[in-house]
Amino acid sequence: MADAYLLPIRNAAVLFPLLAFVLLVPVAVVLYRRHGVMRWWALSFYAFLYYLITAYCLVLMPLPGASVDVCRRYPLMGDWQLVPGNTFRDVWKEAEHRITLGDLVLHNPAVIETGFNLLLLLPLGIFLRYHFRRGPLSSLAVAAGVALSFEVTQGTGVFGIYECPYRLFDVDDLLVNTAGAMIGWWLGGQVGRLLPSLNSLDERVLARHPVPFGRRAVALLLDLSGAGVLAALALLLALGLGLPAWWGPVAVLLGWFVALPAWTGATPGKRLLLLELVDAEGRRPGPGRLLLRAVVLALPFLPPLLLVLLALGTAPGALADLVRLAGAGEIDGEVLRLAVFAGLLGCASLSFVALYALVVRFHPADRGIHDLVSGVRNRALPHRATTTHEHRADA
Repeated sequence: MADAYLLPIRNAAVLFPLLAFVLLVPVAVVLYRRHGVMRWWALSFYAFLYYLITAYCLVLMPLPGASVDVCRRYPLMGDWQLVPGNTFRDVWKEAEHRITLGDLVLHNPAVIETGFNLLLLLPLGIFLRYHFRRGPLSSLAVAAGVALSFEVTQGTGVFGIYECPYRLFDVDDLLVNTAGAMIGWWLGGQVGRLLPSLNSLDERVLARHPVPFGRRAVALLLDLSGAGVLAALALLLALGLGLPAWWGPVAVLLGWFVALPAWTGATPGKRLLLLELVDAEGRRPGPGRLLLRAVVLALPFLPPLLLVLLALGTAPGALADLVRLAGAGEIDGEVLRLAVFAGLLGCASLSFVALYALVVRFHPADRGIHDLVSGVRNRALPHRATTTHEHRADA
């Protein structure tokens, strides 16, 4: 029996990092917009995510093998159990009509399974109250919905993936799961009295770092991704029109990091993260300061970018020949020199990135090199959890 529970838990441990990585940026955007910080809310949310993955794995796994005829092997699972109270008959049947504590409770498989079903959604109730701040009625609705999804998934053979269901839809399981979640909701209130609220932890972090480093990093990542895609399209357009290769990317980058902030006060990534750029007096900076800031910020990314532009703009055929020779295993001196040169540029770029990050992390006002040189800094706009506009903070 232990293996039946350990296998789904191991599978959940494998799936969780993949799903957490995919959701990292969307979760960061939502949490920063809602709370201004991510640290404690992210820990709580990812703990909830891991629990939810584990719960569904426990419900679905182990899956029948491809060679298993589920209709023949599980012939009774197609009849949904819709009569409440059937669990008591199962307990009496497993006890073989013996009235002892061991037979009726301690060693009764039906009781053990019911206890597992009671515990399965208990953490959900705790999370609904402590993390999501849900009341009893909404928590009851969510818990019943999750429990129903368990049973429907089982009763439909994972929504038709299997020709016949390999686990039983049991209304008693639905009721017990929901009851367990509501017990968890009650316990969540006790947990909330023992632990500090996440909002109070937010306030402590924001008092020290009004614009957290991670918030700026996510905004920069979004800006680099969006501008990079447009720059690549502009590069192809410039090459197609017979223009110098650098014209298109430079125009896109100037528009994204200089023209847009001068016009709207923020790049698209900063706007999404509720940040704006201001000068020392708190006003919208002019194009000159923004251009200086963009140039200094771009220094870590210039080495690899210049290598690509040089190769595309001056000798695209030679670059193709080098790639062909390297792919064929014909490594000559020219290929090695190019590889060493590219590696040095990559190391230089990473060193610049690390230096910029360290300056931001250790500067008392969270300023980066580009902020200090240009005199332009980030200012946080009020997030959703802010109750008054006095929480507006500079960094």
